[in-house]
Amino acid sequence: MAFHIDINECIFHFRQPAATSRGIYTERRSWLLTIRNGEHTGIGECAPLPQLSCDDIPDYQQVLRRMCNDVERTGQIDYEALRDFPSMLFGLETAIHAMRGAQFFDTPFCRGEEGIPINALVWMGTIDEMRQRIEEKLKHRSRCVKLKIGACDFDSELELVKQIRSRFSRHDVELRVDANGAYKYENDDALYKMELLSQYAIHSIEQPIRAGQWSYMSELCRESPLPIALDEELIGVNGDEQRRQLLNIIRPAYIVLKPSLHGGMAGTRDWVAAAREKGIGSWITSALESNIGLCAIAQLCSDVYGSNITMPQGLGTGQLFTDNIQMPIELRGDEIWMCNNS
Repeated sequence: MAFHIDINECIFHFRQPAATSRGIYTERRSWLLTIRNGEHTGIGECAPLPQLSCDDIPDYQQVLRRMCNDVERTGQIDYEALRDFPSMLFGLETAIHAMRGAQFFDTPFCRGEEGIPINALVWMGTIDEMRQRIEEKLKHRSRCVKLKIGACDFDSELELVKQIRSRFSRHDVELRVDANGAYKYENDDALYKMELLSQYAIHSIEQPIRAGQWSYMSELCRESPLPIALDEELIGVNGDEQRRQLLNIIRPAYIVLKPSLHGGMAGTRDWVAAAREKGIGSWITSALESNIGLCAIAQLCSDVYGSNITMPQGLGTGQLFTDNIQMPIELRGDEIWMCNNS
């Protein structure tokens, strides 16, 4: 029986403005796909990030409609045609999985038997705002906190990290920082800042310099006292040979994968496999999707990494919206769980 796919544009509103290195988000645009095959229905989310996703294009909805038409006609996803449209691919993959059942994979997480640890996210802001947000996270006994840095004076951010470490050891709280490409390679700016941060037992730093400087990033990965994780660097690197080349040249400690940005579910699996071959660690995170995307990413995470995941994943951002969509997921402490799987 043929598929029928409806596309609905949806605007989600943040509970509070979300500051990033690319500006401040007050709302989030997504395209929700509803796919039907007889009596079966599934919903997926296509959510490119403005000025960041490789498929953030002016005629997004028209291209998405064309891709959906192809799936309606053939009954299957053309992964090659969607290689450069990861957010569209992720939405279609999610919708098809959901059409087959709320439980995507046969894992303890999908069955509601165990949770996945997540990092608490502290957004960019003034130092006072960030200090307050950190206090809120630590009050709820978050065991892993990720700080968005690079927007304020570096000395003030360093003092903030120092204050956290004066109260909580690395055994109590794992600290990750994300510079979003804010540091400069020139004059050893990035290396100097990472050396100072390394005094405070930082787990890793994401994307210290802007993407696209492979030789510089490779040198930083060799010389940095902090493990470096790649994020924006992976965007648009959609072919198998390109992935291997990037990992061969840069040799990061970790890669951070967002299915909407890095190849959908299939591309995320390919990245993890390529990284494992080279002894490179990874974790999966959301990209400001609603609970539809978040639920799918969490299930993918459980299937990619298996049972008893110990590396905290970035799966909490679906809680940011005032008008989110109800899905069978919930936060319990610093873990995300599937629920209502009866």
